[in-house]
Amino acid sequence: MDSVKDYFLCDKCKNRDFVRIYNFSVRFRSVNFSDDLMYDEVVEERYQCTRCQKIFSKPKIDTRLRKMIDKRPKSVVATRERG
Repeated sequence: MDSVKDYFLCDKCKNRDFVRIYNFSVRFRSVNFSDDLMYDEVVEERYQCTRCQKIFSKPKIDTRLRKMIDKRPKSVVATRERG
């Protein structure tokens, strides 16, 4: 079987290179049984295009990759039927 490699591309400039960006924060919330605040440490992971600097979230990338996966078998079958 032949292999095919599809890349996630920036939808603005079609670049395929990205850098990972992390944001670190603390989320505070009150609870009804205590005067103390509860908190969660939050790490947000995003990816920035190295050419145009557009930022993508991981869920956005995962959604687009899933669409690529769903679309690929149809195009491979159509190519084999023509050939």
